[in-house]
Amino acid sequence: MPKQRIQQLINKLIPDPDFIKQHKSLKFLGDKLHDPNLWHLNRRSVALAFGVGLFCAWIPTPTQMAIAAAAAIYFRANLPLSVGLVWITNPITMPPLFYFAYEVGLWLMRQPPNPNDVEFTVSGMLSELGDIWQPFLLGCLVLGIASSAAGYFGMKYYWQHHVRKKWAERKAKRITAKD
Repeated sequence: MPKQRIQQLINKLIPDPDFIKQHKSLKFLGDKLHDPNLWHLNRRSVALAFGVGLFCAWIPTPTQMAIAAAAAIYFRANLPLSVGLVWITNPITMPPLFYFAYEVGLWLMRQPPNPNDVEFTVSGMLSELGDIWQPFLLGCLVLGIASSAAGYFGMKYYWQHHVRKKWAERKAKRITAKD
């Protein structure tokens, strides 16, 4: 897919910053929504967005997107990307990912699994929450930190690698053009 078509697709999917800035329910944020890093794709804002979004994806509350938006504004990360990355934990992927977080928490706490088979549905989790909350939240915290760090540093590395590759291609073109 050509670069121009990808940019058109991204521009179509990302909400218009001016519309968001003028939205009456967001007026309390004032000038903070006018920060260019919240809307532009640059190395710093994208890497921070990956860190924020991937951390917030592991927060087991229905307010993940609001927390990601607030963190993106605070850290001056790309706002749409931060909020969009939260959807890694969507209603389809949430049960296996949160079960994995529970297992990680059990392993870190060196606890045996709950003798009652925990059903990772909303009703199953709420009924067993008293027994599983500590390993579950510990697993979510550890995986959130690990995912955040991997996303942040991985995106910084990828961006630098991509820029170096483009510079090398331009340099090779200039050399072949001179010959």
